Amino acid sequence: MAESSKSGQKQGALPLFDYEQAVPGEELGSYEYTLTEEQFRRFREAVEYDDARFPTIAVKHDGTSMRAKYTVTNSVNARQVMEFFNAPIPGKKIRVTGKIVDKYVRRDKPYLVIQATATDEDGRVIDRTTTYQLKKTDEVGKKWG
Repeated sequence: MAESSKSGQKQGALPLFDYEQAVPGEELGSYEYTLTEEQFRRFREAVEYDDARFPTIAVKHDGTSMRAKYTVTNSVNARQVMEFFNAPIPGKKIRVTGKIVDKYVRRDKPYLVIQATATDEDGRVIDRTTTYQLKKTDEVGKKWG
């Protein structure tokens, strides 16, 4: 069993995300993966669309990038913007980089904006995902009682 540190986290564990310490521009985790022809086929079958070109949407690049650097607590997606540039090519390696692009408070509720960009091994940008997260999840549903 790993030893615990003063913060109560196990050594080697990712730090707990702290909204107050978050800084726009901060790099999040990056990672690589390769989409196979079989994954393309299964994605197209799942969405029932033979010409679906972006199975990368199923990977959730933004959240995966965040979880590569931090242990995260609950959040609610308040908005998500997905931009598609070049369809991925089966067998090509995809590299994902993430960052915090903004944080703000609106109506006394804290929001965090994270962005992840996927680029293939040839330098072609595949897609970019920008997600606006409400970090105070106990507020959800209060409006409706």
